Amino acid sequence: MSLRGVSLAAVLLDQVTKFLIVKYCKLGISVTVLREYFYLTYIQNPGAAFGFMADMPAYVRIPFFILITVGAGLIVYAYQRFIPRERKLHRFALGLIWGGAMGNFIDRVFYRKVVDFIDVRYHQHQWYVFNVADSCITVGLTLLVLGYLWGKGSRSPERF
Repeated sequence: MSLRGVSLAAVLLDQVTKFLIVKYCKLGISVTVLREYFYLTYIQNPGAAFGFMADMPAYVRIPFFILITVGAGLIVYAYQRFIPRERKLHRFALGLIWGGAMGNFIDRVFYRKVVDFIDVRYHQHQWYVFNVADSCITVGLTLLVLGYLWGKGSRSPERF
């Protein structure tokens, strides 16, 4: 699958899941999926990861996120031009990152907030609530870092 195809799939999955959460869940209410481990908790995050910039006024926050997303897009575009076509996993990782960035970007532009709903816990410990777009970005970045580290060693996968 091409970088564009992966990005489009990530955006669609992100936006469909957010649509379903907004339609069928109540803001701030948790629904148990797997007790003590996994919940669906619909929240709206006006900031970035971990609530970064959530308290900033929208006239500062929205342009900042637009600039960051455009900048990230330019970096992904430029970077992917230098990656040989046979490095499919590398292109897949970039597609996840771009698709995730666009999924959250859509929320910020249209709603000024990002819909988060994946709530992972371990008994009484709770992680920040996140969404599919955040997951795509995290997985994509992890794959890029692993690819970089593998590329430095003698036992590296040749086609990452």
